[in-house]
Amino acid sequence: MSLSERTRTGLREMPSNAAWLLSRALKPADAVGTAAGSATAVARDQGRKLRAAAVEASPGGGDSVDIRMKRAHDAGERAREAEERALEAARESKERSEHARQVSERGRARVKEIERETTRRVKQRVAEAQKAADEAVERERRAARADAEQQQQEAQAEVDHAVDEAQRDAEASRQRAEELVEDAAEKLAEARRLAGEASESARAAADVAHRQAQQLATEAEQEAGEAEARVQATERMREHSVATAKHTARRLDEDSPNGGLESYNKPELVELAGSIGIEGRNHMTKGELVAAITKASRAR
Repeated sequence: MSLSERTRTGLREMPSNAAWLLSRALKPADAVGTAAGSATAVARDQGRKLRAAAVEASPGGGDSVDIRMKRAHDAGERAREAEERALEAARESKERSEHARQVSERGRARVKEIERETTRRVKQRVAEAQKAADEAVERERRAARADAEQQQQEAQAEVDHAVDEAQRDAEASRQRAEELVEDAAEKLAEARRLAGEASESARAAADVAHRQAQQLATEAEQEAGEAEARVQATERMREHSVATAKHTARRLDEDSPNGGLESYNKPELVELAGSIGIEGRNHMTKGELVAAITKASRAR
């Protein structure tokens, strides 16, 4: 009874021991050795219990004892086979755990390698993109600099052309002014000559009148007074002609289009036209007087 009870107890504990062994086998690889040792110890303990039960039941057991011993032996064999299967399963679990660990390590190594490779590729692509961007910026800088230089050259050419034209115009205006000044000087000399001739004529007439006045006192006195008046008028005319000629020379010496004639008023232009000998001047407009004086000056 005791042997049978212990055998039944061992058989009842076998499923729980197997479940415990299986749960230990499913744990990480570092616990597999412990699980295998524990399963072996449990199986050996069950065998010792069965052998002890057989020894205790042997005195007076009869055939029933043999049968029970046979059953206990069979149970021990089954326990040994179960122990061997458990050990085999433990070894297989350990191998599978080791394989899983190796696969995990290789996977982590592969992931790290992929991370390093992707990081390298990202850095490489970023560097290539940065290089392409720098090259594009440099190309744009060179193109912008070339455009700016071309625009500066074109602007400089336009400025040089405008300066040349302005200098030519200034030179032509200066030449025209010099011509007008020369013409005015000639007219001034002519005016002085005419004034001198008029003065000489007036003085001669005064002398004649004075001689005649000596013969005819009253008539001579009257004629002498008139002659003196004409002399004074002639002197004023001469002085006015000289002043006008000087004024004209100063105005014509100015560096402006048409010798500065636009700055004259109409009476001055009429007087200047009269000194040149332009006919119909009193009926001309100011613009016509300027054109006629300029034309006459160039012709002279």
